[in-house]
Amino acid sequence: MDTRRGFLQKMTAIAASSLITDRTFAQTNGLKYNMGNPYGLSAEMVEWMREATIQQLKGCRVKAHDGTWIHSPDGVGNYKALWTRDFYYMVEYAGDLIDQEEIKASIHYLVNGQRDDGCMPDRVYASGEVIYSPGAPGKPLADHAVDNGPFMAMLLCSYVNQFDDKALFLELESKIRDGLAQIYVKENGLVYNDPKNPQCVYGFTDIVKKTGYLLFTSLLFYKANLEMYTLCQKYGFKESSYYKRSYEYVKQSIYRLWSEDDGMFWAADIDCKQIDIWGSAYAVEVGVTTPEQTQRIANFLVEHYDEYVQRGQIRHLTLSDGVWEKLFIEKEPGTYQNGAFWATSLAWIAPIYDKVKPGLTKRTLEDCIEDFQKNGINECIHGDYVKVPNFVVSATNVYGLTK
Repeated sequence: MDTRRGFLQKMTAIAASSLITDRTFAQTNGLKYNMGNPYGLSAEMVEWMREATIQQLKGCRVKAHDGTWIHSPDGVGNYKALWTRDFYYMVEYAGDLIDQEEIKASIHYLVNGQRDDGCMPDRVYASGEVIYSPGAPGKPLADHAVDNGPFMAMLLCSYVNQFDDKALFLELESKIRDGLAQIYVKENGLVYNDPKNPQCVYGFTDIVKKTGYLLFTSLLFYKANLEMYTLCQKYGFKESSYYKRSYEYVKQSIYRLWSEDDGMFWAADIDCKQIDIWGSAYAVEVGVTTPEQTQRIANFLVEHYDEYVQRGQIRHLTLSDGVWEKLFIEKEPGTYQNGAFWATSLAWIAPIYDKVKPGLTKRTLEDCIEDFQKNGINECIHGDYVKVPNFVVSATNVYGLTK
């Protein structure tokens, strides 16, 4: 790490932990105020988003039984548990606002809950109770969630990439490898969910019973292995070939989920073989699409914009496609993961718009932040419907776009 980068990371962590403002931080350290802002948002909107994210991250901190400070999904700490996927998003998009030692301690807190078969936790409560599947404690929807391992790998990689912690990477690499090896992957490299014994899939659609080859989880598996490979190469670690084979197979086989007629990807190829808005955009984000596929996905997203965007937030499916074909638990159409609108996926969807319609990314982010300002930062919305106020990932994933 060069000296300048190390200084910036150290000072940013100090700024976040002491909760001083953007302007004070800049003046104190002689830095230009309001750096970044790639989409032309107003300085006031950027500053509001940063301060709102800091407050959400401050409010979600909960002290666990062993003294570890963990970050719950809600900005008032009601959930009292550390979710693997939620914490990954917090670190990936707002790691500059979280204390480095707290991130490191939380990574250990999660990894210590790894099951004997390699399965990583879905979440670990402040009490120390470890849960592997979505669903209420004692009432799991399945044995586990298939995205636990990839998100744990990406969480470690995100932290290591931001703070250059070689020692932690080398310490946990074998555990991460065991977590990825626990996932059911077919010979072609894609993650497979058996219709006869389905597990929960990508955590922001974990009540959706997608089966067969899975798009989003395969993309997470791809990104996790690619990032592990890259760090193994950086640190001269011998296990890099294992990860390389895994991510290359996904890239070679992802075409099996491509709908040539629609110019988008299906969410799965047995149950819920439906056009996946979030997943298709994420395929672009992680780099598995051809230039032609990227353009067709961008065209679809712009042409169908009004069918899946509300107040700058994103549905999983278009309104024309309706709701998911099969669920683990019933949810009224238009609510939660069965048709509500979320801010989570803006992190990788919003940047695609400007490929086709310059200025649409800015408009979408402005609409979303204005809704946050007026109606609060919620997990998902639909008209007057709101679920989970003070949802931290909605804040962090939008904040990441303002830097």
